[in-house]
Amino acid sequence: MGQTVAEKILSRHLVSGDMEPGRPIALRMDQTLTQDATGTMAYLQFEAIGVDRVRTELSVSYVDHNMIQGDYRNPDDHRYLQDVAAKYGILFSPAGNGICHQLHLERFAVPGKTLIGSDSHTPTAGGLTMIAIGAGGLDVALAMAGEPFVTPMPRITLVRLVGTLQPFVSAKDVILEVLRRITVKGGVGRILEYGGPGVEGLSVPDRATITNMGAETGATSSVFPSDEVTRRWLRSQGRESSWVELSADADARYDTVIDIDLSTLEPLVAQPFQPDRVVPVRELAGLPVDQVMFGSCTNSSLRDIESVAHILEGRRIAPTVDAGISPGSRQVILEAARTGAFATLVASGVRLLEVSCGACIGMGFAPPTEGVSLRTINRNFLGRCGHKTGKVYLVSPEVAAASAVTGVLTDPRDLAREEGIEPFSFAQPDAFLVDDSRFVAPADEPETVTIRRGPNIAPLPPIEAMAETVRGEVLLKVGDDITTDHIMPAGAKILPLRSNIPAIARHVFEVVDASFHDRALAKGGGFVVGGANYGQGSSREHAALAPRYLGVRAVLAKSFARIHLANLVNCGILPLLFQDPSDYDAVEAGDALSLNRREVVTAGSFPVRNERSGRDIPCTTPISEEDLAVVLAGGKLNWVRSKKAERL
Repeated sequence: MGQTVAEKILSRHLVSGDMEPGRPIALRMDQTLTQDATGTMAYLQFEAIGVDRVRTELSVSYVDHNMIQGDYRNPDDHRYLQDVAAKYGILFSPAGNGICHQLHLERFAVPGKTLIGSDSHTPTAGGLTMIAIGAGGLDVALAMAGEPFVTPMPRITLVRLVGTLQPFVSAKDVILEVLRRITVKGGVGRILEYGGPGVEGLSVPDRATITNMGAETGATSSVFPSDEVTRRWLRSQGRESSWVELSADADARYDTVIDIDLSTLEPLVAQPFQPDRVVPVRELAGLPVDQVMFGSCTNSSLRDIESVAHILEGRRIAPTVDAGISPGSRQVILEAARTGAFATLVASGVRLLEVSCGACIGMGFAPPTEGVSLRTINRNFLGRCGHKTGKVYLVSPEVAAASAVTGVLTDPRDLAREEGIEPFSFAQPDAFLVDDSRFVAPADEPETVTIRRGPNIAPLPPIEAMAETVRGEVLLKVGDDITTDHIMPAGAKILPLRSNIPAIARHVFEVVDASFHDRALAKGGGFVVGGANYGQGSSREHAALAPRYLGVRAVLAKSFARIHLANLVNCGILPLLFQDPSDYDAVEAGDALSLNRREVVTAGSFPVRNERSGRDIPCTTPISEEDLAVVLAGGKLNWVRSKKAERL
């Protein structure tokens, strides 16, 4: 039987395990990436592992998140990251060089290779035919140390594309359509593989937009084939030697198939506060708009900027709208300046924001109170972009541009008809402007490098092994689709604390219950109870590290998002599943729960005692026997150290 594109790449990187859906597989990782919001913790963990050099083909440390230098904390973190990179053999990309996903696509993504990154949107590189996976910082640190990445073998879903996108409909509408169909849970345990004749009409930036936002379905990764479009992109970046042709075999089999006729798609919008609340723009047309944000890792390419400039040419941003753009990289800025697109944006009234992820994660350019903000970003979770009252709608660059002109949510096809705007066609340069001068290479003499640590960079808190009996109060009960933004918020106030677990722990569940931190400490920790898809969203392991610091020993839920489940294990928090989801109703906040460590098994059920009601609740754990050993040891670092000690 033939193989899919994903299976071909996975099989070539398989270290151990059987490629049967749901079974653990260990994969060799060719490349890693980190960004500064997750990177300091990842490198603190890498240092704790105790190897003297990264053991990957390429590891890159990007600075693109915590760009507001309101005090010493962010600059100190950036200096620490550069010192670590110099000492351990990591390429360093400083502030202003580019958003990690756009920049990695331009300069380092290689068809057929594997990539793991401490950012959930690492699958962006699947647009250039990598199996690129987002993970917690500790998993990335272990990959840098030469350890394989272990994950359940995903099922492969074919998204078969036919037809051609119509004018003013773009790649963002494709992934919004996927989300509309399968929801934020539909990709869990899957790789979304794109194929069919419609693929050849999508540029690499188009493909990267789709694979980037595939993370919102919960998918392990998303991937396109490597074809002549891929080859032309690599040639334009001066990297044609990296090209290999890679496509699915004619007799490849897929677990499921989603058929999308691109020619039937129309402009779409995701409503607050989930990326799958998707409807056609025409259904909400006329909604007054306060703010428009172009860019972020999803739509910050030259193609996206030129599409916006095409609509804004000769027009002005509505006086009631505040509009800003975050370009994806220095290359994008240089090219947009060369083509005149930047001049058009400035003339129209668009603010030029930093080359950063900032506005997407609440680091500046927040919406006003109760304001409507249209953004080309990938997430619109409650409070993510600055505060809870801001209403963020996710749209394509074309919808964002048309709405910025009119001041209300607008289908760009309507504006085009009214004002005679011709359809946009992206002309990819034969040769992009390539300037890698801002990358900082590792030190030739790493032993001479002293790593500087600012006062906000705190040592990793120790985590003790699991006790024989785990007993505690249900500190909080939440519903379905609780995101990592609910658990560990982002934003300009909190992100600078990423290097200091005791400090950032004060904000755990702040969006949901501001008293959680104090109650957790007063009770000596306990349990959290959640609904389906608990931990959706970001790769931020702080959403597990900080609760564990506060004494959370276990999370009992209906189901878990993939990355957060792995982060819980790495941090020594036991993930539990209701064997019968209806038992969710039998547990309330304030109940006292208990379980016996010796009864916890990876197959079959075991009881969790509700001491208030006197009822035993049948539970299972969704993790492997090895992962259970990690939890019992008090987390992955403890487990790795014990294994190293056994080998000595």
